[in-house]
Amino acid sequence: MKVKVSLTLNAKRYDIDVEEEFAHFLTGHMKNDFQVDGNNDLRALLQAYVRSNFALYTQEKEMMALIEQLQEI
Repeated sequence: MKVKVSLTLNAKRYDIDVEEEFAHFLTGHMKNDFQVDGNNDLRALLQAYVRSNFALYTQEKEMMALIEQLQEI
């Protein structure tokens, strides 16, 4: 089932439709990165984007280290 998630950037409201399970995850993280009930500037969006990509970078490094460990076994 699709759920609408909304965010206001530079005084313009953006709505996206996502699956319900992902919507719970997404809105939880959005509360940490944005003012979900107010306006956000592009700087906040860029900061959230960089934080998310750093988390992906860290996860990828950890996965590669685990793969190397498993290959040694």
